[in-house]
Amino acid sequence: MNLMKQQISRAFLLGWMLIGISSTISLAQEPAVTQATGLPATTEVWNGLYLKLRLSDKWWWYQENHYRRRSSLDNRKDFVGRMGQVYNRFGMTYLFTDNFEVTFGPTLVYNYTPEPGNPDYEKVVLESRLWHQWLFTQGVGRVKVLHQFRFEHRFKRTNDIGADYQYTDRFRYKFTAYVPLNTPKMQNKTLFIAPSNEIFMETGKSKLNIFEENRLYTAIGYTYNNFMFFGGHMWTYGPTSTLGVYRNRHILRFNVMYTVDFRGKRKPLTRDFQF
Repeated sequence: MNLMKQQISRAFLLGWMLIGISSTISLAQEPAVTQATGLPATTEVWNGLYLKLRLSDKWWWYQENHYRRRSSLDNRKDFVGRMGQVYNRFGMTYLFTDNFEVTFGPTLVYNYTPEPGNPDYEKVVLESRLWHQWLFTQGVGRVKVLHQFRFEHRFKRTNDIGADYQYTDRFRYKFTAYVPLNTPKMQNKTLFIAPSNEIFMETGKSKLNIFEENRLYTAIGYTYNNFMFFGGHMWTYGPTSTLGVYRNRHILRFNVMYTVDFRGKRKPLTRDFQF
């Protein structure tokens, strides 16, 4: 028990260190003569289905399927003008304790052309990944807090005709707080708010900047029996492929999570929320 508490404490410390140093790393990589500029914000809509199957006391099947659209080239505020991605993540989760679990598996992402109708781009390109993560949970009064450390090994390419695949490693840390509004804790028939912040860092031969993106997301949701419905607004900020030029996005997210316990003794939803 003492060892687990030490591990959790170290995880929290590492997470806050990642957030604290990310902006410093980003600025350190910019040439002194380059002044950072920001592009006008774009808009997107992400729709997600999450599936969690509890196979035994220790093992879960985990799955995500996403349909994502983004704004048109000539209208940054229309949210759904172009296809963005079809995103599929799968994994097996092993529950070490009630407060610590590990998940691993593959991801298949279909990235659509940035300019529909342009013959210089392929309509859709497959990006494959291997991923694994550590998830720590803790209770702070009525609030359920999650610390998620995710590691992704990606084989990706642009949609340019003839572009080569590049290998990169991506490291992500997300802090999420689930705040129940109508019940004393996260349980069945709970209305909740869930603010989160996630930092992304990536390494690879083709990467000019270790800092990839920051995502600030506030969701509102409701748990009902085997379902959790949640959605909200996410703002992202990060560098582009041009040094000194940064992009930001406003994304509306709508999601459903379905949980099934095959042990025949499913308990109310009280832990293990992630998105």
